[in-house]
This record gives sequence, structure tokens and C-alpha cells, in this order.
Amino acid sequence: MTTTYAALLRGINVGGNKKLPMAELRTLLEGLGHDDVRTYLQSGQAVFTSGHGDEESHAAEIAGAIGKRFGFTVDVVVRDHAYLKAVADNCPFPAAELEAKQLHVTYYSQPVAEDRFAEFDQAAYLPEEFRLGDRALYLYVPDGLGRSRLAVELARPRLNKGLIATTRNWNTVLKLVELTGS
Repeated sequence: MTTTYAALLRGINVGGNKKLPMAELRTLLEGLGHDDVRTYLQSGQAVFTSGHGDEESHAAEIAGAIGKRFGFTVDVVVRDHAYLKAVADNCPFPAAELEAKQLHVTYYSQPVAEDRFAEFDQAAYLPEEFRLGDRALYLYVPDGLGRSRLAVELARPRLNKGLIATTRNWNTVLKLVELTGS
């Protein structure tokens, strides 16, 4: 059975660091035996089909191949179409009423327990808010991510210890659902 996946690469092509041209990423994924490889934007999204492996094995394989080919490490989260669609469908915020810059999803490499955020005072950041989902965190930032105090706090290493976390805006969340579903 063939499954369609999205690979989310963390921190590439940002500020001149970890340059990874999308054409070379497509070639690398094809070299790993994946089919129907496409990329979206320059910030590290690739879609592919595969008849073997699972999300975790694909993430490890892609990260290893990037390290070998480009000489730097990149955190990779891989999710299949069903998961990506469920994340979009289960958004706890009124996504249709918001601008894409106001809503983001952080995809985690594994489930995150609510107690990780137990000492976090969400009221101190209102009107910004977050909600946990299944291996995802939904972030509402009315003034955008770049001005968000909450986003800065949520990115702190103590909250993400032992996890890979990579964030995408709502437009990208929806586009990945579309690309993996076609």
C-alpha cells in the first residue's frame, strides 16, 4: 500500500543558514526511493509517496541523508495525509474567520502531555492563546507570529526538551493537506 507523506524540515533556508535548494531536496528524496516528490515553498516542506516505512523511519532516513549530503543536521517531522487532515479538521480556533498569519500549528515529533505546560500562565499572554492537539500545538496570535510574546515562550528549550518541534502558518497547514491528498 502506498501512503502520501509530508516531510517538514526545521530551520532550513532561514537567514542564510542551512541552505538546502528544493530541487536538491527533491533529488535526495527520489534517491531514497520515494515517488511523486514535490516541494512547497523554500522553507522546508516536501511531499512524497512511499510503499514502505512509517513516519518515524522516514524522518530519520531523510535527516540522515541530508546530514550526509549537505553536512549539517536538520530536524525532520514526517506526517501522513490522514494526520495532516485531522490536524486541520480539529483546529480549536475559528480558522475560517482568521487570517493565516494569526493561526499556526507546531508539529511535534511525539505526543506532548499537557503537564509539560502546567506552570505556564496562558492568561498572561491574552489575547494570544494555544491549545494542544495530538502531536500538535495550535497557536492563535492576533498580531502575527513575529510580534508574539507567547510564541517566544513556547519555543523555549525547557518546554520542547526531547522533542522536535516545527511550526507552520495556517496557509501551509491547509496546503499540505491538499498536496498530500492529491
